[in-house]
Amino acid sequence: MSKQKYEHIKIEKVQEGNYTVISINRPERLNALQNKTLKEIADALDSMVLDKSVRCVVLRGTKEFIKKPAFSAGADLSARGNIEIDPTNLMDQSHAMYLRHKYYNIIEEFPKPLIAAVDGYALGGGFELVLVCDIIIASKRSTFGFPEIKRGIAPFNGGTQRLIRSLGKIRTKTMIFFGEHYPAEVMYSWGLVSFLVDNDKFEEFVHEKAAWLGNAATKSLFVIKKAIDYGTQAPLNLGLQFEHLGYAVNSQSKDVNEGVTSFLQKRNPKFTGE
Repeated sequence: MSKQKYEHIKIEKVQEGNYTVISINRPERLNALQNKTLKEIADALDSMVLDKSVRCVVLRGTKEFIKKPAFSAGADLSARGNIEIDPTNLMDQSHAMYLRHKYYNIIEEFPKPLIAAVDGYALGGGFELVLVCDIIIASKRSTFGFPEIKRGIAPFNGGTQRLIRSLGKIRTKTMIFFGEHYPAEVMYSWGLVSFLVDNDKFEEFVHEKAAWLGNAATKSLFVIKKAIDYGTQAPLNLGLQFEHLGYAVNSQSKDVNEGVTSFLQKRNPKFTGE
């Protein structure tokens, strides 16, 4: 894993769980996002792709909050844009959006399990960051929403496209058109949040799930994630081809042999990620 120093994020490796925590570390701004923040997250994840000691990643806001707990309250509207971008030029503005999409795409394409641990606000760009993760764990005090319309802007960091694939057209339009905040309980009832956890049990629960994935069969999770993320973008017959290829790739894994052997020996498997 890279020894690079970051300004907007903190990295913590949890050895016993084989996972790493990336914390957005801008508590004075409710972990608001700048392009630099997104680039640092993308760069950090890229450094972990080939690191076999990292088998799962947790993305979260910093635990040490100043005002209120937040995963991320959205884009940092006080930040200056790229000085090379002409705000009056449509092509320049389109390119600016391309750059932001690039970072979200890199994060979404990370090949290992990526958990969004949401404690507090997940709004705007922060909500869009949640949507590129595989598993969403939320404390009961968390809040989700796209308030951009109240500023005359829109959730165009993938918000209009990714949310609809999870919640459907009506709920997506309702959330984005009115810009209201929705409690975690509602997001859980709608099927967006994977796990809803009591505030005082949140840290323990995140560790439990991250460590489970960190000690699971890594190559199996790799092909499962690929099949779900990309197979569902194609017709069913092509999606099933992803399963054929995924099965073939995973069949060469040492963890497959360990899983079958441990079952026959009536013991818990000890997966190595190989």
